[in-house]
Amino acid sequence: MPVEVTMPKFGLTMQEGTLQRYFKAVGESVRAGEPLYEVETEKVLYVVEAPESGTLAAWLHEQGATVKCGGLVAVIARPDEDLASVQREFSARAEEFTGTAGNQTEARISAASPTNPAEQSISQASVGRRAVSPIARKLAAEMGIELANVVGTGPGGRVTREDVERAARKPGAVSASPTPARDTGARVEVRPSGSPSAFNQPMPFRGIRRTIANRMQQSLRETAQLTISCEADITPATELHARLRREFDFTYTDLIIHAVSRALLRHPRMNSRLNADGITCFSEAHVGMAVALEEGLIVPVIHDASRKGLKQIAAETKEIAERARKGQLTLDDVSGGTFTVTNLGTWGIDVFTPILNVGETGILGIGRITEKPAVYRGEITGRSMLTLSLTFDHRVIDGVPAAAFLQTVIDILNYGDR
Repeated sequence: MPVEVTMPKFGLTMQEGTLQRYFKAVGESVRAGEPLYEVETEKVLYVVEAPESGTLAAWLHEQGATVKCGGLVAVIARPDEDLASVQREFSARAEEFTGTAGNQTEARISAASPTNPAEQSISQASVGRRAVSPIARKLAAEMGIELANVVGTGPGGRVTREDVERAARKPGAVSASPTPARDTGARVEVRPSGSPSAFNQPMPFRGIRRTIANRMQQSLRETAQLTISCEADITPATELHARLRREFDFTYTDLIIHAVSRALLRHPRMNSRLNADGITCFSEAHVGMAVALEEGLIVPVIHDASRKGLKQIAAETKEIAERARKGQLTLDDVSGGTFTVTNLGTWGIDVFTPILNVGETGILGIGRITEKPAVYRGEITGRSMLTLSLTFDHRVIDGVPAAAFLQTVIDILNYGDR
């Protein structure tokens, strides 16, 4: 009996997964435990391994498709089974598993099974072993760009929209007969930069992007959010940063995570969750750090940050941010946060209103550091100023204790945990 490979369920909240890339072509041998396909969940990317050895008989969906947990993804023919018979069986039963007509699935199986070894090698190199975002694939087709010639700079070498646009700017990159775009009759405005892009085309709304949308909407709907901001003189912190950078590499975000984790223990109401049983305050601070990705945002967590020194926090944030951008985070990496820090200062933003991570009581937004004239000890002098924006759930904590927490963060940032 053929082996049916289904969409696994990673975590209690997962309902579906998006098939990002296939590591095997139809007709290729598969060993148990070997990577079979990559799936994007609501939080992270996972590599699903083959449950048994055999020959890959069929992929039931195109790459980029979204499949419910438990839904059939692929079929593996056992060593003692006839490959063609297995393919015919699942082609006939395609509608049962996917809601797709059998002849469409049969065409997909045939198209994914090149009989010529050279063709099979090309197919695996250009499709099976490369991750291409849906919008990048569509844009490449419209512009006549060969994806095999595009260098991917996304997580794990994934080809992004920017990669395709960059390739299109190279002389001779666009073929003479690109796929014509459908005439919608709408007026299209060209970007000032002149960079090519696909206009009037729907972008896929799934995976991380849809999760972000749902959670942000849920956060605003279910909590009473209030944001307070203050401009802080962090000159002592910048001086500390300059001194310690000679010993080890770290960022201002690392310095703030270090200060926040200590401040949370002094203000446990900010380090809490509101649930049906009441408000639960945590004895340890697990600080989430927002990391921007190509198609969204993810928040890996520095667990037990309140027990770690600045050097250890700096090493962990660098390592976990790199894994986030490569799509290598695990479910544990993005779970268990009690508070979140998000930094837009790197992009020149002074003040913004961060939205609470679902279930948490607070999130701190970091603006840019600017040199300004200020009155210090009775004299006008240049000082390093930073604006911090704290969003909190007013159901759990009031404005005065929230402001006190923010001041504690600033004090620890400048003078350490006294």
